[in-house]
Amino acid sequence: MDNPYGPDTISYLTLGQESSAEFTDRGSRFIGFAFPMTDEDTFKERLKELKREHPKAVHHCFAYRIGLDGNRFRASDDGEPSGSAGRPILGQIDSRRLVDAAVVVVRYFGGTLLGVPGLINAYKTAAAFALQVGPSVERPIEDQYEVEFDYTLMNEVMMVVKRHGCSVIRQEMQLFCLLRIGIPRRSRIECVSQLENIRGVECRPARV
Repeated sequence: MDNPYGPDTISYLTLGQESSAEFTDRGSRFIGFAFPMTDEDTFKERLKELKREHPKAVHHCFAYRIGLDGNRFRASDDGEPSGSAGRPILGQIDSRRLVDAAVVVVRYFGGTLLGVPGLINAYKTAAAFALQVGPSVERPIEDQYEVEFDYTLMNEVMMVVKRHGCSVIRQEMQLFCLLRIGIPRRSRIECVSQLENIRGVECRPARV
């Protein structure tokens, strides 16, 4: 996928909640589960749960994409012919420009072989249905910054942080404080300027 989220992009699309939908072809049932996730461990836990919930399914195929750089993704055919399941599922995630999103399609075999074209269509359709049921949501892209200041400046700093809807990622609160915050890209310049205008505050891009 060509990365649609460049340095000037201010928001991204992901899933707001889990959703599911079913597609049937010649007796085989394909149940798609679409859900938000931000790391591989979260995905692995949900995949384990789905395997426990559907122990008689013959395949648990999936795809996911994590992060805005476009480099963290995976597609699995789980025993189906190569390229017939995971890639079509990933294609549906990418066609909607979603990140931090996963789709698992559970298959119950109906007794009739579908062939590779039939499988591609079935997995693609089940993924598409599951993604359509749960609408995507737009979230702000944040750039991480570190803010250093004396403890007496805490109220002034936090007023700016809250005013711009920043997220606090990490904080070390002593006589001298260090905050790592995520600043929404749409208001980054204004927010950094206001922080730097507080005498005694140092604000710099965080090393990720």
